[in-house]
Amino acid sequence: MENQEQGNQINIELSEEMAEGIYANLAMIAHSNTEFVIDFIRLMPGVPKAKVKSRIVMTPEHAVRFLQALKDNVERYQDSFGDIKDMSDMPKIPFNFGGTMGQA
Repeated sequence: MENQEQGNQINIELSEEMAEGIYANLAMIAHSNTEFVIDFIRLMPGVPKAKVKSRIVMTPEHAVRFLQALKDNVERYQDSFGDIKDMSDMPKIPFNFGGTMGQA
């Protein structure tokens, strides 16, 4: 059994640059019959144009696996830290980040 588990392991390399991550506060999802495309976007206050920071393309089968993995991780997070606030009552895009608008 132990040898079987070792055969199923995947070595994953994570560069220092990639390990820093990219902050995104918006995601847009599109799909075709063969793929799902998820754009992770950073929307900044006072900036009329948001930028796509990362695009992930995956098969529908992998999208289902990703959805389940995200659901499992959200449940574990909530078990540890409490419920995540429901954002359905938040204002729709464009976001008003609050406060006064800065000028340059």
